[in-house]
Amino acid sequence: MPAHRAYPALLSLVLGVALVTTACASSRRLIVPPAVVSPPPATTGFSFATDTFAFGNEIRSRHPDDDELYANYCFVLARALRQFFAFARFDPAAPRLDAAGYLRLTREVVARPPWAPPLPLAARVVIPGYANLRELSAGEERAVKQALGSRFWSLVHWTNWRVTFPVTAGHQERVAREVARELRAGRLVQLLVTNWPKPELNHTVVAYGFAETPAGVDFAVWDPNEPGAPGVVTFDGTARRFVATRLYDTEVGPIRVFRMAYSWWL
Repeated sequence: MPAHRAYPALLSLVLGVALVTTACASSRRLIVPPAVVSPPPATTGFSFATDTFAFGNEIRSRHPDDDELYANYCFVLARALRQFFAFARFDPAAPRLDAAGYLRLTREVVARPPWAPPLPLAARVVIPGYANLRELSAGEERAVKQALGSRFWSLVHWTNWRVTFPVTAGHQERVAREVARELRAGRLVQLLVTNWPKPELNHTVVAYGFAETPAGVDFAVWDPNEPGAPGVVTFDGTARRFVATRLYDTEVGPIRVFRMAYSWWL
């Protein structure tokens, strides 16, 4: 490719990485939507209270003196949430392991491609001594964080450039249909969400449930930046666009949504 043609592509990629990194380190306050919307029911087999991490992606600007901050890991956490749901099972009655044992098992879980079909229970990685992911990540936080690995490749992934480009209403309608189809089949969906050029939301969440409404579809999401409370992203069927109905640090308004990590390419 000629150098003058490569520059725009490179600039878009660099900008996308910078925007996503900034979003995972937002310093804004929590914006409470004027209308409270209950999260839709979860997809079969998923529980927000037990199948999510006990810790979240921390905000660097809010802890400027903490050198050990677990920040800019939103993509890592969202991907791993799906991997545990699809490839692990828990056996609380089995004896607990030491930290090295949970480090090894967690690495085994997250080594599998997140887009791979869920494993049958008998073939899943067995996590002994804990009842669910919430308990494991609370009791073995250091080992789990170490096993999840580096944030580097998630930040420089080539698809991050998508936050800088507009999309059509038809594209967003297709995304909404695909997400609903995956959730109906019992599979979690990782989403890249953005309202760029507003420097507020360039982030990732995991859709885990949905409900059709007269106006469109409400999607329940788990947000790595707010791991203790469900969020809601709405697809407006009339305007054929997504809305940040209830997202942490985000004003209610139009956003663009893309699927993430659903193939080796995307």
